[in-house]
Amino acid sequence: MNVTEIGMKKSRKYCSDNDYCRRASAAHEGYDRVLTEKRITENNITDADRDANGLLEQILESANLNKAYKQVKKNKGSHGVDGMEVEHLLQHLQDNGDELKKAILDGKYRPQPVRRVEIPKDNGKKRQLGIPTVVDRMVQQGIQQILSPIYEATFSESSYGFRPKRSAHDALKKCKEYANEGYTYVVDMDLEKFFDTVSQSKMIEILSRTIKDGRVISLIHKYLIG
Repeated sequence: MNVTEIGMKKSRKYCSDNDYCRRASAAHEGYDRVLTEKRITENNITDADRDANGLLEQILESANLNKAYKQVKKNKGSHGVDGMEVEHLLQHLQDNGDELKKAILDGKYRPQPVRRVEIPKDNGKKRQLGIPTVVDRMVQQGIQQILSPIYEATFSESSYGFRPKRSAHDALKKCKEYANEGYTYVVDMDLEKFFDTVSQSKMIEILSRTIKDGRVISLIHKYLIG
């Protein structure tokens, strides 16, 4: 796949703490230091309760972030604007993980800009993608792991994309069932530039109906505007 890079920016170092892992063996399994949970306040972009349900603390729990780290490592992928590759993520977390958690809890964390690249489409045009840094990919994965069970129950049974324990094979199986029932037409649609044009304010409004921890809403909003 041909990829054209649009721009790069230098990283911002957000911490200097060098005592992240409790055990040296964590270097092979991820990191698992637990910070003391604390109630905080921050300037927020939503009227939702700032710490209702302690959702942010759940996202930042050691087990959840360790799982997120392993998923990012498994997915591999390219570097972000800071140039950090996936294989360097663990060492970075060992050196800076406590500071990262504290910055998020204090509402001071600012995600890095995404690295813009272009990939060719089948029609000869190009699609622009934004690649987050590996650190931001881990934080986003941690958010997704906590929110996914909350929203899964509300999704359509006919939806198969980007959902746990569902795949393109499941969608094809359902299509075959419909064909056996006598359905003969298929509608193929592609919403042009959907992710570029979706209303962020509307998305935040919808998320706020369920997510009552305003700190989580604020963190998601920071990623949306990044």
